[in-house]
Amino acid sequence: MKEDRVSVERVINCEAGEIFALIADAGKHPSFDGSGTVRHAPQDSIPLSPGSKFGMAMRWGLPYRTTNTVIEFEQDRLIAWQTTVLGGLVGGRIWRYELSPTDGGTLVRETWDISKDRQRAWLKTSGMAKQTAQAMRKTLDRITELLEKHSGG
Repeated sequence: MKEDRVSVERVINCEAGEIFALIADAGKHPSFDGSGTVRHAPQDSIPLSPGSKFGMAMRWGLPYRTTNTVIEFEQDRLIAWQTTVLGGLVGGRIWRYELSPTDGGTLVRETWDISKDRQRAWLKTSGMAKQTAQAMRKTLDRITELLEKHSGG
């Protein structure tokens, strides 16, 4: 991994607002997580906004909890949060979703940005980029499935 960012994208046949509403509800993250690590949010519905903080129960080998802070927000277009563990001693990666209207629906780009992560050097050499890209593709597939099921498409 040479860069500090890995992105995947997909056109989803839905309005940007509908996709954004799903992604910007932290309580729904376990329903579309493609990595299999997100177990549950502490509440059923947590609408996110600029500066929001939310926790997530995770499991990657062992259970752990993350603290996430929304650091970028543009309604129906962009949301990103920075994830840390152990009071900020671990982590700092950024999860970003960008939505752009296009022919056939909305282009959704998910990015894993480790430029501010405390474990950046290890992450760049560990093979995590490939694994994360695969999980992000699954995430976009699940978002598509959830929204098509919801809209009856």
